[in-house]
Amino acid sequence: MTDGARNIHGTAIVIGTRGLLFVGASGAGKSTLAFNCLAAARARGLFAALISDDQIFVRLQGNHVIGEAPPAIAGLLELRGSGIVRLESVAEARLDLAIEVIDLAKATRLPPPDERYDCSGLATLPMIRLRSMGLDPLAAIGALSPEIAGELAL
Repeated sequence: MTDGARNIHGTAIVIGTRGLLFVGASGAGKSTLAFNCLAAARARGLFAALISDDQIFVRLQGNHVIGEAPPAIAGLLELRGSGIVRLESVAEARLDLAIEVIDLAKATRLPPPDERYDCSGLATLPMIRLRSMGLDPLAAIGALSPEIAGELAL
């Protein structure tokens, strides 16, 4: 772990040049949603890679939050109930958006405006909420976060 880094329970991916951090309760579907985003990005011809699954080290580099994979789990993602898969990965990347994976049965109808995710006291990231299944994940992310929609080829 890089000095000053904090360990966050979540999954992080990069699509194009945008880093997405998936957070939420254990078993919420973070890895599944991240995997579906990677598959959707590749189907659109975009660069897409895993940064880290289950835990990610975050640190500040200038004004940017950087996510880094612990070496022991680099390139591995767990598809709950199915097994562990090896995916194309990068060792680290800038994180631009946090996505809280929610259970619709427990979620409020509308989240508060301009929500932010606290990266263990280092910095905050803009945050949206999304369920793990049922929608085209990149279309939903682009609709909820228009500033990165262009990079997701939407």
